[in-house]
Amino acid sequence: MKQNTTYKQTELGLIPEDWEVKKLGELGFFFKGKGVPKTSIETEGKYKCLTYGDLYTKYDYVIKNVKSFINDASDSQEINFGDICIAGSGETIEDIGKCAVFIDDKTGYAGGDIIIFRSDENPLTLSYILNSDLCKRQKYRLGQGHSVVHIYSSQLQNLKIPLPPLPEQKKIADCLSTWDVAIEKQSALINALTDRKKALMQQLLTGKKRLPGFSGEWKEVKLGNLFEKINRKNEEGNTNVVTISAQRGFVKQTDFFNKSVASETLDNYSLIYHGEFCYNKSYSNGYPLGATKRLIAFEKAVVTTLYICFKIKDQKKSNGSFFEQFFEANSLDRSLIKIAQEGGRAHGLLNVSLSDFFNIKIKLPPIEEQTAIAEILAAADRELQLQKEKLAQLQTQKKGLMQVLLTGKKRLMN
Repeated sequence: MKQNTTYKQTELGLIPEDWEVKKLGELGFFFKGKGVPKTSIETEGKYKCLTYGDLYTKYDYVIKNVKSFINDASDSQEINFGDICIAGSGETIEDIGKCAVFIDDKTGYAGGDIIIFRSDENPLTLSYILNSDLCKRQKYRLGQGHSVVHIYSSQLQNLKIPLPPLPEQKKIADCLSTWDVAIEKQSALINALTDRKKALMQQLLTGKKRLPGFSGEWKEVKLGNLFEKINRKNEEGNTNVVTISAQRGFVKQTDFFNKSVASETLDNYSLIYHGEFCYNKSYSNGYPLGATKRLIAFEKAVVTTLYICFKIKDQKKSNGSFFEQFFEANSLDRSLIKIAQEGGRAHGLLNVSLSDFFNIKIKLPPIEEQTAIAEILAAADRELQLQKEKLAQLQTQKKGLMQVLLTGKKRLMN
């Protein structure tokens, strides 16, 4: 039988008649984390621990299966099952105040820049509410700072939240937890597929594992014999300026930096075509020796002349898709590290000259084996992409549920 809900107007908008608007500080109390220096964190140890960086990189709405440990907790802050851990610092205003509820099976210890909140309300529902768009907007206004943004318990205690009765809090938590479990399983599947793809790349791109029907010797060849430098200037006035992201490949500069950082005049920039390659000598997290990417997402693009741009000399001897995977596996790193160590770094760029780059030697299979390897790795990429799309669907569904359940627009009633 459908039950009708009566709503009332509040400072947060319309909420059900039996809900309340409460300040967070009225629902519990705050205390600060301390005493978990990065240098003391181990993968095994006596006590489970949490840093504010973990909140951003390892956990979503719940903290469980903690894999970081310390052996001395004498100067650290204890956290218990149901405590809500809030990041007191962030790199951007959008990050500030990210929180998750601690539901691990053992007591933990929280480091500095973590604010802990303890309450008698349903902690999981509170965590969902505090990460909702309604609370995020309030936290944005409270964040202070520029290069690093901070938020404090004295500010958080004034956050206004729509609070359902405890029985409904539990139903909301149970419902959203179902999506969390599905998202967690899907993420684990993606991680497993990613690891499998990396293992395949290491085996197939080095010749450690040979595909059926291939046994010929791989030949040593210089990059300069396979590729030629692109000297094509942007004489046509193309305005599609892209940058290389080590994680994402070629990305529109306005999307990557949220603004244009290119010169007003683009005539001296390099113009590259679909299927061509660029080596970005900037080092980044996970890519200490830069990244080489193939232009796939665009027919044409304009890039900085700081990149080494190159294309295949002979398509009959070199498969572009094979080299896309080859460079993605950071297969040049062993050679680049020798060049970089000799040349050093300048302004965040590796000092890699054109001659040094094109003199790098690699082991290369015949074109037929290149093509077969590329097809297998491309199939692994397609499966990964399919599973990532399924994960995105689950996340979108959960976000939609949060918007209606945490505002009372949809009720979970008997």
